[in-house]
Amino acid sequence: MNELFGTLSDGTPVHRWTLERAGVRVRVLSYGGIVQAVEVPDREGRSGNVVLGFPGLDGYLAHPGPYAGALVGRYANRIAGARFPLDGRVHTLAPNNGPNSLHGGERGFDKRVWDVTPVPHGLRLVLVSADGEEGFPGRLEMSVTYTLDERGALGIGYEAVTDAPTVVNPTNHSYWNLAGSGSDPNSDPGSDPGSGSAAGHELRLAASRFTPVDADLIPLGDHQDVTGTRFDFREARKTGTGYDHNLVLDKGVTPTPVEVAELYDPASGRVLTVATTEPGMQVYTADHIGEPFVPGAGIALETQHFPDSPNRPDFPSTVLRPGGTFRSETVYGFAVR
Repeated sequence: MNELFGTLSDGTPVHRWTLERAGVRVRVLSYGGIVQAVEVPDREGRSGNVVLGFPGLDGYLAHPGPYAGALVGRYANRIAGARFPLDGRVHTLAPNNGPNSLHGGERGFDKRVWDVTPVPHGLRLVLVSADGEEGFPGRLEMSVTYTLDERGALGIGYEAVTDAPTVVNPTNHSYWNLAGSGSDPNSDPGSDPGSGSAAGHELRLAASRFTPVDADLIPLGDHQDVTGTRFDFREARKTGTGYDHNLVLDKGVTPTPVEVAELYDPASGRVLTVATTEPGMQVYTADHIGEPFVPGAGIALETQHFPDSPNRPDFPSTVLRPGGTFRSETVYGFAVR
């Protein structure tokens, strides 16, 4: 189902698409490729929205900082000093996070209107990023496919091609609150999205190392062992707060998605599983998410390559060259117990 969701100041219409299968309902906006809502049942069979969002377009325009539910890129996470070398040339980006570049710059993928086409059990979103946009080299053609499979699992598949060497590292920035985010996607557009804390959720993550960072969340050096640290989620435990870090997935880069994480809310019984082809997961407990959300209102589990990889040749490469195709896939599954 496709409906008008709002209009930008320049008159561009923004549409909302609804996917529904196997008891799961997902609402996607053409603006930012935003996942506005994911409605799934709890252990009592009561359906609720488990991602943070706003009921109207004005909420997203007034509060862009959280990147709630958005597709982010060209480069998710941070690039130190808003610059990186590639093939002997230093490219200068738009600094939008202190001296660093975050999530693609001032006007990244999250603030663009995507072309949306229905596909079987899903949607295909397409965007062209011009050469030099936000300082990134090369004309990038990006497509993202949202699908619901026969079990109601939400798949997000990414593909990109370029006409010049560049770096690519997209992700989806949904915040999960399995207790129910408190945001009714069909409520009055001016209403408060609301949400409680997700700090009581239990996380299990197949990651034996993490990336230490400085005060600006830029990697300091080599990855460190999680043993004996608060970053050890190899056995499920409560997340608490204070996380905005890259966890290095044990599986590395894989050609097909491998399950790496489980998030569980004991109160509702809802379970979220995450499978991905990516080598890292940024775990962000939304301590600084900003109004109108409360700190810790949701947990972002951002599957991606590592922060500042373009400046770290020892990290898995994010370089895409002409003739090649960037591909990535993440699958979010839902269950109860």
